[in-house]
Amino acid sequence: MKEQAGDPVIRIERLHKAYDTDAGPVPVLHGLDVSVTPGEFVAIMGPSGSGKSTFMNILGCLDVASSGTYLLNGRDVNAQSRDELAHLRNEVIGFVFQGFNLLPRANLEDNVALPLIYSRVPRAERVARAQEMLGKVGLGKYGRSFPNQISGGQQQRVAIARALVNRPKLILADEPTGNLDTRTSKEIMALFSELNQRDGITIVLVTHEPDIAGYARRLVRLSDGLIVYDGPVEHASAQHLEATS
Repeated sequence: MKEQAGDPVIRIERLHKAYDTDAGPVPVLHGLDVSVTPGEFVAIMGPSGSGKSTFMNILGCLDVASSGTYLLNGRDVNAQSRDELAHLRNEVIGFVFQGFNLLPRANLEDNVALPLIYSRVPRAERVARAQEMLGKVGLGKYGRSFPNQISGGQQQRVAIARALVNRPKLILADEPTGNLDTRTSKEIMALFSELNQRDGITIVLVTHEPDIAGYARRLVRLSDGLIVYDGPVEHASAQHLEATS
């Protein structure tokens, strides 16, 4: 069935997560309800221990909920086999991490093309798409360079190009400016804003910095595994926007 415009990319209902330990289950998330529609730009904030990292891992299909429903692009994540889930994740989601996660012995072109190998895209097309995405993030001339030959901000741009190469519907960014200085952070966030506004890519971003959250249009604030605020960034109180660790 063709996806209808406006159908949620993410739909979560009554989501719970607990980790089993020797002392018994440790609950982390308590019945979350969240929907993210195409083209949204959402920031997730919360203090250490609030559950935001666990929540992000579940969104990225890197962890599974203990109970509840998670529909990703209309498909029930819990009903997928391991191979189906890997295919869904590679098809729908582009990941951007704080630590860049580039392969040091591969040039930038090959780093960007890496997700296409898992999609079994022919090499000629992989190269063409990698070059296209490097151009999109302003690094078109650097394809044959290696990660240690460019700056941290440029490495994060390469990571964003890699996230874009499969033409995902959704980018999940986990503290993408955490290792960058203020000026470079602004450049990276301007790039995210451009991708969201120009290309319509849905972005969900975890951050502990209020100024970074300010680039988003919607804020979801977690505390003790519960959503304590979900609404426009500009309407959030200072308490909800306060810096977190």
